[in-house]
Amino acid sequence: MNRYTMLFAPQAWKPSVSPTLVNLLRPFRDRQRKRAIQIADIEVEGASIVNERLNNGEGVMIMPNHSSHADPYVIYSAADQVGTALHVMATWHVFDDKSWLARWILTKHGCFSVDREANDIGAFRLATSILQEKQEPLVIFPEGEIYHCNGRVTPFREGAAAIAVAAARKSKRPITCIPCAIKYTYVDDPTPSLLATMSELESSIFWRPKLTEPLEKRIYEFAEALLIVKELEYLKNTQSGRLPERIAKLREHILSNVEMRNDIEPSSKSIPERVKAARKTIMEKELAGDLDTEQASQLKHDMEDLFLVVQSFSYPGDYVDNHPSIDRMAETIDKFEEDVLQKTTADIKAERRVKVSFGEPVEVSSDRKVKSQTTTITTKIEQRVQQMLDNGG
Repeated sequence: MNRYTMLFAPQAWKPSVSPTLVNLLRPFRDRQRKRAIQIADIEVEGASIVNERLNNGEGVMIMPNHSSHADPYVIYSAADQVGTALHVMATWHVFDDKSWLARWILTKHGCFSVDREANDIGAFRLATSILQEKQEPLVIFPEGEIYHCNGRVTPFREGAAAIAVAAARKSKRPITCIPCAIKYTYVDDPTPSLLATMSELESSIFWRPKLTEPLEKRIYEFAEALLIVKELEYLKNTQSGRLPERIAKLREHILSNVEMRNDIEPSSKSIPERVKAARKTIMEKELAGDLDTEQASQLKHDMEDLFLVVQSFSYPGDYVDNHPSIDRMAETIDKFEEDVLQKTTADIKAERRVKVSFGEPVEVSSDRKVKSQTTTITTKIEQRVQQMLDNGG
């Protein structure tokens, strides 16, 4: 999982969509997709669903799963086949480390920034206005992070649906949310690269590479070794039981301690939402200043702990056990590569293909009396994306 700077956004970047430029740069995007991320073929299913809603003049929000760094390339390639430009909400970090030219190209492709660690009212209002007024769809990835779990969605956050609901209440046109499943599969066999990376990972923790053991077993033994180290660090002893339960217990222990140290009330919200709230509290304390060395050091450690919580959340513990496919094993090794070897992005192991499926839309009511609509929309979209993934994309 990528580490990124835990600061409030230094500025906002707004979209300025140019469909002409988007079309002109399509060959360049296609070359980059094939060369840089080795995705040769993209199949789009359900393009007519998006087209029908756009032709009806509706405000359309597309809500895909987010399992890979390749997703932005893929969603634009899918939009090329649908025949539309896009607006895409992205974390401000996407813009911050780019040249002025790259930022300009991003904005011309409809990208705009959001500060995920703050209550970014500006990005919220911009997103609602896009749904109310613009002809291009708005794309928001409700998972928030890249979890490298292409076969299983992590809980969708409610922010995207909240934007759709807010837009519908004051919109002169219908607002619709469309589930989108992005499913990657390997065309070429990645096994040689996976075995080489697995040996590198084992060597990094001073193990002799277990060359004669099945790859699935090596993955689980390596994962358990990492978990034991963190259990000893935080719990002072090792746990027994299955990996999913052990990971969850360790994660809850770390997160609840951070919340307690920072006077954050216990919450029944999801792990990502609790982490977001804790990060915001810590950053506000850091900005307020007036901290001694010990307090500043503790806040830094708390932020590191929160990153570990999110890391652990990306490891279900049974992802390979239930379905030991080459794709799932590759995704898990990709995560190890980023988390243990600290690569910005995992190496591309072999050529892949991807299927992008658009599913049954969810219409957003403009009636303020409809209760819990944000939660209902989020749940429906998440379930439909998971169902499409289960069915092969």
